[in-house]
Amino acid sequence: MSALTPLCIWPNSDAMRIVPVMLVLLAAAAVGSGGGARANARPDLAVKGEVVEIGCSINKGKDGRGNPHATCALDCARRGEPLAVLTSDELYELTGDFAANRNARLLDFVAKSVTVTGELSEADGRKRLNVRTIRVN
Repeated sequence: MSALTPLCIWPNSDAMRIVPVMLVLLAAAAVGSGGGARANARPDLAVKGEVVEIGCSINKGKDGRGNPHATCALDCARRGEPLAVLTSDELYELTGDFAANRNARLLDFVAKSVTVTGELSEADGRKRLNVRTIRVN
């Protein structure tokens, strides 16, 4: 068998008609995915705001943030309730390694003004920030 001989022994079969289509689809998938690179990767976003517990911040408004609410927010964070950075006009849920293990790496930042950098994503109408760095302002 030569290198150019097709593997299929039935040249007019349905399988042979599908092969070119499959090759085109595979090539398009490889190009669309960047050959394994993340096609939808965005540059890191930097956000400044206060680290809040999402439920209290939404349900209690201004009473659910700041120093007067820090103890409650910290208790919620220790239970693994989701945390976010609240800016003047947006709420960014904090995700990733920093939010793992019941927010273990975020506890020192609860109720503090911070700058967070990370990769932004959106799902279910919520903005999520996969935290790469966080520092107190």
